[in-house]
Amino acid sequence: MKGILLVNLGSPDSPEPKDVKKYLGEFLMDERVIDVPLWARNLLVKGIILNTRPKASAKAYKKIWWEEGSPLIVISERLQSAVQKQVDVPVGLAMRYGSLTIKKGLQELADKEVNDVLLFPLYPQFAMATTETITVLAEEIRQEHFPDMRIESVPAFYNKPDYIEVLSNSISKHLKDKKYEHVLFSYHGVPERHIRKSDVTKSHCNPSPKGCGECCKKPSPAHEFCYRHQCVEVTRLVAEKLNLKEGSFSSSFQSRLGFDPWLQPYTDRTIERLGLEGVKNMAIVTPAFVSDCLETLEEIAMEGEEIFHEVGGKEFTTIPCLNDDKEFVDLLSNWINDWVAKEAVVA
Repeated sequence: MKGILLVNLGSPDSPEPKDVKKYLGEFLMDERVIDVPLWARNLLVKGIILNTRPKASAKAYKKIWWEEGSPLIVISERLQSAVQKQVDVPVGLAMRYGSLTIKKGLQELADKEVNDVLLFPLYPQFAMATTETITVLAEEIRQEHFPDMRIESVPAFYNKPDYIEVLSNSISKHLKDKKYEHVLFSYHGVPERHIRKSDVTKSHCNPSPKGCGECCKKPSPAHEFCYRHQCVEVTRLVAEKLNLKEGSFSSSFQSRLGFDPWLQPYTDRTIERLGLEGVKNMAIVTPAFVSDCLETLEEIAMEGEEIFHEVGGKEFTTIPCLNDDKEFVDLLSNWINDWVAKEAVVA
């Protein structure tokens, strides 16, 4: 029997420091998130970050926490429920980090006699710290606990025309009747070295500020796993779809950590620069996420707006993620139904 497992990032069980600390510990100790030797990761995470960051992060979570719980979890559950109504196979939900584990998600499907799983990482772009860590862990769990289960993973869908259509429609809908001079596409940041590590050619990608950009425009097998290329391509395709004028949109990267070089330009500095250059009305969209979360609701919608106003900006429009938008639900349901039908023909 076939089944689907939607997988998102995850969330603390509560916005209290102890739960945030537990969540951050699991998240930051992932070797694909902070990809340094174990001794160095232990020193950085357990010796420094977990002794300083949980209280500050807990305050941030409290700002955005809903009555029903974590926004990311609540939205993901709504998405799961909506998709389940449109497909005839079981749809499970799991998180890479936190209590809703991938193991629990697979077990729930196994309890429904599912032995053929479509693993669906809810990330449009591929990255070591998102898609890859999900697929690798799922395979490890399968081998140890569900050896008779088959798992197929959905690849990055950043450039699929129907996804670009849905994303563009969402942006257009939320910009309707809004004044804006610039649309900023802000993506989750990753260290530059992640781009080089993911380069299957070992020679194509150059994510440094001086070199990055040109290699993203040249066709290469590296693009299948190049996070920066996939982000830039989403911006290009959406801008083309919405007929945005050159100079009225740009891309940036948020949420850097530590002192190593991360993908640039940085979102906070870009917001500041736009305000200082005289932009009074701007809109910001976060296409690396399909569900609103701490990074979109607090870092962008609150901190980003504060930065913009401090440098003279007036109107700061935050465009929600796709969340459980009907068009997005229809899109995922169509992809799932196509997979089920294709698998049935093959069988």
